[in-house]
Amino acid sequence: MVGGRGRLIAFEGIDGCGKSTQAASLAREIGAVSTREPGGTAVGRRLREILLTADGMPVSGRAEALLMIADRAQHVEEVVGPALDRGRWVVSDRFTGSTLAYQGYGRGLDLGDLEQLAAFATGGLVPDLTILIDLPPEEARLRSGAREPDRLERLEEGFHHRVREGYLALAASGGDRWAVVDGRGTVEEVATAVRAVVGERLEAGTGTAP
Repeated sequence: MVGGRGRLIAFEGIDGCGKSTQAASLAREIGAVSTREPGGTAVGRRLREILLTADGMPVSGRAEALLMIADRAQHVEEVVGPALDRGRWVVSDRFTGSTLAYQGYGRGLDLGDLEQLAAFATGGLVPDLTILIDLPPEEARLRSGAREPDRLERLEEGFHHRVREGYLALAASGGDRWAVVDGRGTVEEVATAVRAVVGERLEAGTGTAP
């Protein structure tokens, strides 16, 4: 794994599924660059405030999608692309799958339009592997506990069910670039399953990524 272009692994899932914990754990284990969306850059942190602040200004569905896309464009330009060019592996907590699941399936925006916008923002970059941590919304809500929900987390239950079903549809049509991991186990059990998938799909079963 020394030399050459790095690889991009994205973690996806509904809020509260445990994907952020798993993304950080995998990045540490394989020595990858750890980042997130929205908010992986200075521009992204400003956009994250607009997008997720619970009592912030109203944001329409289309504006929400465009802000997410803008965050991704800056993220790829500033963080993801340069790291991959240096031969580093990158683990991102959310990527294009989130836009398709949340703004597409969840909000009901046209998937084709979102895919075109995503391709423009990323210059055609797609993850080498997207890992979906799957968990029913009811269980995800319980795991969130007393934490104050953000603007998207406050949306009606039906929205989160649509997002979950959207993720499963994306994974079903994504071939070897997608893998579904059951999020109902312990943190350690889920991490073991994640590591097995990475080892199988990306041949990263031993050693660390550059």
